Amino acid sequence: MTQNTSDKMTKVALITGASRGLGAALAEALCETHHIVAVARTTGALEELDDRIQARGGQATLAPMDITNPDAMAHLCRGIYDRWGAVDLWAHTAIFGQMLSPADHIDAKDWAKSVAVNVAATGQLIPMVAPLLSMGDTMGTALFFDDKAATGKFHAAYAASKAAQIELAKAWALEANPIAKAPMVHVLTPAAMPTALRARHHPGEDRSALASCATEARRLLAQLV
Repeated sequence: MTQNTSDKMTKVALITGASRGLGAALAEALCETHHIVAVARTTGALEELDDRIQARGGQATLAPMDITNPDAMAHLCRGIYDRWGAVDLWAHTAIFGQMLSPADHIDAKDWAKSVAVNVAATGQLIPMVAPLLSMGDTMGTALFFDDKAATGKFHAAYAASKAAQIELAKAWALEANPIAKAPMVHVLTPAAMPTALRARHHPGEDRSALASCATEARRLLAQLV
């Protein structure tokens, strides 16, 4: 990425977990007003998202990478700074939800991945992205997403790691908002959506009764106005 005067005037939305579900829907909802930096591990899904963004007249930079790799994410943040100088909005939708299991039968690999993706990566990304959110002409905004379904029996690993992620975000919100030129941090609560994660945790559910990801993306973004 190289510096460009016109690039510096472009609003930028960084979406971590952009390949599908709410992340992809947010990218599509924002692409008419922001350049989308879409981060996810699945290259094919990112390319499909790019096609949909272009069909809407928007532009995206695809970043097929693992958010648990701090070197890769630091390199991406440096590239964003070099090209645009700031991030206007960061939506963190990346999440890992293993198959449900009793707390005393949690698979060690699933637990490690839950902590790595849901907790450790969030804790590493906040210090990386926060400076970018503070470098624009106006304060940037960071969005995190609670999951009210992440409770109860068989949800132990997902619920515990998701709760830790949200507590990180809530603490950042309390610390940042009163400070001049600090990002605005919001924890939003989406309605139940027909995502792959929802299907994994609620097999057999009537998905027609769930809110579409596109509808929820628009509703959640409207709360920021």
